Amino acid sequence: MRKIQSQGVHHITLMGADRQTSIDFWEGVLGMPFVFEQPNLDNPKDSHLYFDPGDGRLITIFTNEDRQADRRRTSTDTGAVHHIAFNVSKASFTQAADRLKARGIVVHGPKDRGFMDSLYFKDPLGLLIELACYRFEPPVGCTYADVMIRAHKIRVERGDYNIQEIHLADAIEELVETRQHSLSSDRSAKNPF
Repeated sequence: MRKIQSQGVHHITLMGADRQTSIDFWEGVLGMPFVFEQPNLDNPKDSHLYFDPGDGRLITIFTNEDRQADRRRTSTDTGAVHHIAFNVSKASFTQAADRLKARGIVVHGPKDRGFMDSLYFKDPLGLLIELACYRFEPPVGCTYADVMIRAHKIRVERGDYNIQEIHLADAIEELVETRQHSLSSDRSAKNPF
């Protein structure tokens, strides 16, 4: 038996209400360019809208003019989607709550997640949306996942409850030391003062 190796999220498709509600939210609130539209090839009564969440991948929405927006919280039953999180820069994160509240949107947070900060709010159809802002940048040639797995191992080795900035800083230092070469024979910490 062999695995099928994924290489990233291709797209996420959500059930929307009418077309304009989707455009107004995904592009008009979250700034995702509306890049493509065609009929839903499995249900021609629906339209299929495509938005770029900022990394060139896609968020797609099935819309139908006969469906109305329902703001009640979407199901959190087993097997349901709890929330979708989008990465934002620190500059955008610090402005996000005020910009959402200016639209009358209820915002929860910011919440300290140790390795990131989060804000939560619902879309017009009751889906919980998270805006997440990492507290670190991975070293050149590394991914966020590289830093997270190393920080997790450091946290577990130290018996700490959750990942904190000290674990991230130590993970980044270890990744740089193991992946980037140096002419120095001793790369340990020094005090030149």
